[in-house]
Amino acid sequence: MLAKRRQSVILAEIRRCGSVRVGELSARFGVSDMTIRRDLAELARLGLALKVHGGALHADGAGGVEPGFEAKTEWEPEAKDEIARLAARLVRPGTAIALSAGTTTRAFARHLLRVERLTVVTNSVRVAEVFAEARRPSRPGPTVVLTGGVRTPSDALVGTMAALALHDLHVDQLFLGCHGVDPTAGLTTPNLAEAETNRALIACAGSVVVLADHSKWGVVSLSSYAPLSAVDTLVTDAGLPSGAREQARAVVGRMLVAGA
Repeated sequence: MLAKRRQSVILAEIRRCGSVRVGELSARFGVSDMTIRRDLAELARLGLALKVHGGALHADGAGGVEPGFEAKTEWEPEAKDEIARLAARLVRPGTAIALSAGTTTRAFARHLLRVERLTVVTNSVRVAEVFAEARRPSRPGPTVVLTGGVRTPSDALVGTMAALALHDLHVDQLFLGCHGVDPTAGLTTPNLAEAETNRALIACAGSVVVLADHSKWGVVSLSSYAPLSAVDTLVTDAGLPSGAREQARAVVGRMLVAGA
């Protein structure tokens, strides 16, 4: 098993159980304790786990601390790009869409650069930068509406100002990234103000498309902002286990699996 894949499985275990032990992981994966320690050190470097003697703990305890954008960019980049490429097929020229903040939605934005006559509403500084950097006199690209608000570690603009900016807007589709997806807790985030803004994004959308790689499944963070039944389309990757796929299909409108 490749190191990145093993680390992804370890991170999912930390998120489910709150902690892991080196010895147990070593036996599970059939690798040395030193290899597991290096895996845990990498997760700690990315701000995704807290390395302790003999193992590691969930970095944010009760799910209240948000990793920075750069740390999240390094996690599951291939899966995120596959999801983004597949989701881009859902976008029709001449429509108005909304993009929430996140590393997957930034990857998604890059796949929209050739979609004509598109209007994009976003609360993501990083998403807006993608379109601004690609703008050319011969190819102006989408019309971008950037909300105001308080900037988070994920470079999202959130809070009352962002919600007010979205109040009177109407878009055909919302493409929503998320911190966690859980059958019971629904869509969750560690940032209370971002939860408020995501509710406002959902309220202004004709349909809701969630972009979430397999590592997000079963993760429950501080604040729930929508049940899974509010998701019209879930776009995920082939790393999502079959049991989780069955759970998702029973609730969401439809599910698309990239790389399957």
